[in-house]
Order: sequence, then structure tokens, then C-alpha cells
Amino acid sequence: MNKVSSAILRRVLLLNKRLAESTSTGIDWLFNRDTLIQSGRTWFELVHDGDLMAVRYYELPGETEIKMSDGTVMPIRRRKHAMPLVLVPPLGVTTETFDLLPERSLVRYMVAAGFKVYLIDWGKPGPQHAHLGLLEYSYDMMGLALSKIRKHSGSEDVSLMGWCMGGLLSLLYQGQAKDPHVRNIVTVASPIDLGTGSGVLGAVASVAQALDGPAQLLGSYSKLRLNTLDPALLSLPDWATTLAFKATDPIGSVTAYWDLVTRLWDREFVKSHSTTSDYLNNMRRYPGGVVKDMIKGAAIENLLAKGKMPIGEKIAELDSIESNLLAFAGESDYLVPVDAAEKIIDVVASKDKSFREAPGGHMGVIIGSAAPSMVWQQSADWLKKRSGLVKLVAEK
Repeated sequence: MNKVSSAILRRVLLLNKRLAESTSTGIDWLFNRDTLIQSGRTWFELVHDGDLMAVRYYELPGETEIKMSDGTVMPIRRRKHAMPLVLVPPLGVTTETFDLLPERSLVRYMVAAGFKVYLIDWGKPGPQHAHLGLLEYSYDMMGLALSKIRKHSGSEDVSLMGWCMGGLLSLLYQGQAKDPHVRNIVTVASPIDLGTGSGVLGAVASVAQALDGPAQLLGSYSKLRLNTLDPALLSLPDWATTLAFKATDPIGSVTAYWDLVTRLWDREFVKSHSTTSDYLNNMRRYPGGVVKDMIKGAAIENLLAKGKMPIGEKIAELDSIESNLLAFAGESDYLVPVDAAEKIIDVVASKDKSFREAPGGHMGVIIGSAAPSMVWQQSADWLKKRSGLVKLVAEK
């Protein structure tokens, strides 16, 4: 057989193999999609299970290393740092944010890096939770979660790491509680300065500010005032939250399905696609009370950037925060652009504080392909120097 015939034969065999694999994977994608979804597979212990909020503790029992998305492996460090790491996801998303894929899981990475990892699960809000605002989430529930974590871990000192609203909730908690045992805070793409006018949130804030004057004038002649507005009217249903997150990367949301069709033969790719799609298509209801608080304090008055924001009967004094702080922003984040996230460095009173940019948009910066080698690794390295060491921890 000559070279041309051999090349044609190899090509035919490859196409035949890919057709068979595409058919098999396509059937699973259509009728057995749950078998392709890989999120939320890391072992955890439920430390607290409340009416809405829960707390998880993660470990990697029986494993000696974890596989990363680039094909490398990371040995699991059994000598744990003394200070627990508390992961704080934003509202409106599921806990799978930090455990999306076995090879791209922030909880697995941080456990392997030697941290005692806890995660706050904000639960699945229903219409009955529409009244919940920033006070309930950032002070009541956050405070309860930390008390449960301290009891379980045996450590008063903790580190907090939050993405987007999760980082903001961490800052708001510390601004209210002034907890001396919250030693370190890491924020990723957390909105602070909405007065810049840049980014999606900045644009929304600009519109809110423009409408504030007419709204106050109307309020002086009627009972239509933001302070008296029923939070239920501002609550975002799960489908609206899904659309909002997909809007951070509208082109990617469309091209992803074309990628699926052209790579249906690649089962690992289809697993990743199915897992990510399931995550994006199952967002949570956004409480109207939080939306109301953010519109008034953050969007209209831009109080986060000014350092003090009233929350119910309390005041979150971000300008009094002295915890060590590491803040990140995504280089191509159109929801929370760099200048909106970087402002926190000017606001807090921390002596040990730094700001860094990382590749990715609003979601990519924390769960994208570059996140493990950038935000995750840099956060782990930064926290290791500020978290101490404790004796070898036996597997449970």
C-alpha cells in the first residue's frame, strides 16, 4: 500500500472512530446527561444544616494526589495549616462554583495545598426568603457559619476567600463585626466602586443615580419610595439570575453549543461542557432584600467606595477593616472591571494589602482554565505565609 492510500485509510478509520464516539456520547448527552455532569463530587462533611444556610467541611480521604486540568498532578499535603480557610460563594449560584470539575475544583486544590477547607452554602432561596437583605446574609448567617466553623476546627482564627458577592459579604461582615480573628481576606472580582460608570454594574449604577432624583420627587407626592418598597418585587427568579450570569459572556454562551457539536466525539470535552452548562442553567433566586440594599447603598450612593455603608440598624465600616487583604480582578471582566474591584485597597485600613489582575472575565477569573495557575496558586501561596502550621491531621 502506497503512502497516499495509507493516509486515506488512516483518515477513514479515524472518522469512523469519531463517528462511533460521537454517536455514543450524543445518546448520553440527549438521554443520560446526568452521567456526564461532574460537579460537586468532592467528599464533604455537613458541619451545619440550617433552614437555608449550611456549612461544609471538605477532605480528600484515600487520595494521595489530585489531577489538574493541564494534566499535571498535585500531591496532597497532610500537614495542615493552623488557620481554616472559609470559601464564600456569591448569592445566586450553587456550591458547585468551587467544585465544578474534579480537575478544576478550588476546594480540592486548597485541601491538597494543606488547608482545612470550609464552604458556606447559601442554600436555595424561595419566594418566602425575598425579604432577606445584606444584614441577614453578611452578619447573621455569616456570623453563625463562622461560629460553627470555629467549633468544628478548634481554631478561632480564620481566613475568608470570596468570589464576587462572596468577597463583598466577607468585607461587609468584617466591617460590621470587626472580628479580630478574621486574619486574612481574599476577594476575587468583588464590586466596590460603582461610581466609575465602567462595566455592567457601573452602567446600572449610573442609570440608578440618574433616576434617583425623579424618584425622590415622585416619592414626595406619593408613597412610592425605595425604603418602603416590598423586597419581593425586586427578587430575581432563578431564570433571571441565569440570564444575568450568561450575559457576562454572551458570545461564549452561543458558541459553546457549536463547540459541542463539532467536538461531540471528545467525551471529556462533552463532560466539561455538560457540567458547565448544568451549572449555568441552575442558578438560584436572588433575594429582593439584597437587591434593594445594593441599589440604595452601592448603586445610588456608592457608599462601598466611601468606606461606610448602613445595613439595617448597623453600619459596615469597610474603612476600619485591618485584616490582611489580597484582592483580585479579571483583566476582561465586563461585570466588575478592574477599577471597580481595585478600589478596596484605598478603602480598608489594612497594613498588609495588595491588588492583582488575573486572566479571565467575571467567571473565568475564578473557574476558568487559567484560574488554577493564577488566582488559586497565588491565593494559596499568600495564605500559607499567614496561616501557620499544625500537626499532621489523620484522615477521617
